[in-house]
Amino acid sequence: MDSQQIYETSHMISSENLDVRTITMGISLLDCIDSDSTRACEKIYDKITTKAKDLVKVGQEIESEYGIPIANKRITITPISLIAAASGDKDYVKYAKTLDKAAKTLGVDFIGGFSALVQKGFQEGDKILINSLPQALSETNYVCASVNVGSTRSGINMDAVKSMGEIIVKSAQLDYMTNTKLVVFCNAVEDNPFMAGGFHGVSEPDCVINVGVSGPGVVKTALEKVKGQSMDVVAETIKKTAFKVTRMGQLVGSVAAKKLNVPFGIVDLSLAPTAAAGDSVAEVLEEIGVSQVGAHGTTAALAMLNDAVKKGGLMACSHVGGLSGAFIPVSEDAGMIKAVENGMLNIAKLEAMTAVCSVGLDMIAIPGDTPAETISGMIADEAAIGMINNKTTAVRVIPVPGKKIGDNVEFGGLLGHAPIMAVSNADSSVMVNRGGLIPAPVHSFKN
Repeated sequence: MDSQQIYETSHMISSENLDVRTITMGISLLDCIDSDSTRACEKIYDKITTKAKDLVKVGQEIESEYGIPIANKRITITPISLIAAASGDKDYVKYAKTLDKAAKTLGVDFIGGFSALVQKGFQEGDKILINSLPQALSETNYVCASVNVGSTRSGINMDAVKSMGEIIVKSAQLDYMTNTKLVVFCNAVEDNPFMAGGFHGVSEPDCVINVGVSGPGVVKTALEKVKGQSMDVVAETIKKTAFKVTRMGQLVGSVAAKKLNVPFGIVDLSLAPTAAAGDSVAEVLEEIGVSQVGAHGTTAALAMLNDAVKKGGLMACSHVGGLSGAFIPVSEDAGMIKAVENGMLNIAKLEAMTAVCSVGLDMIAIPGDTPAETISGMIADEAAIGMINNKTTAVRVIPVPGKKIGDNVEFGGLLGHAPIMAVSNADSSVMVNRGGLIPAPVHSFKN
């Protein structure tokens, strides 16, 4: 890297909110399976606190040595439904508390993997984990959870879709903040370093370092220099910027892996916004040319942005993975919040946008009296978009008891704040209550 590139990177960090959003250590817990749950939890705690004992320290060293902010240090683990199934326990809260204790001991920000993969059906451990979610998430601080209810290969498990609507409502009644730590996926990926949906897949190595980069502010600043020029120039500018951002992620991941003596996995080259001024994906879309996110043309601009980020990042690192694209969470993006408050952005438009970018309906606050079947309908719609388009989609909605449309709710920190958004009043219950499996689409049969 020449001196000019070093100067540019330094300016991006100091003035444009560039950071490495997370270094995430993935840890397999398959060797912790034990029919005695107490013994299993002891193995889990010992393995996590041994493997990740230097994770926070190494992250801080890299921040100090290279001047690169690393917003979060996180851990992902094998889906707990697979680990706990051998125990015969009737709930898995004990496992969640063990993970929470390990995270607190290590000083990490989150630990993800209180998860189940039920896209084609349930094993008994999956059902127990799903039923444990409200208590497990309300009684822990660092544990994040996810449930994969569909895939392009398997179709959509509508029994799971129905269950997750009910679980989200039940969780909100205990503490609405629990649902900020719970994601419902279609086509979940096994190496996602971002939360709340990160987990360590069964095909991953025993231990690995993955990195998630961010940088919406950097992209917006780059686009300010090409005002009035064609979309070809805009796409090329985004690609070049994504390349620089991803190189920084590659550097941090390589150094962290070497210091921790574990393999370096992937860079997730996502544009992940925060509620801070100048760190907004919505503002990037507005810089491209829509007057406010939500206007006609927003979906096209987002599709181009998402694709250009991938193209620029692919050449900048050895292995790309995770979700890799633009995130559009409402509460974590100042521009999205403003568009909702101005009446320019609603859930229907957000759903359309999720067809062309990473993930889905994310960090959306809804009225606390929203029926479970309505939430299940939202999950089914997002899963269908993911299944048909062979991409990851997800739902992280937060019913807030006592709040009505237009009210605001504060989540704090990187989770930001959000206006309560309207949902459809039309009833989805007859479809949701049918249950069963929506078959996989015909293009899944490629063998």
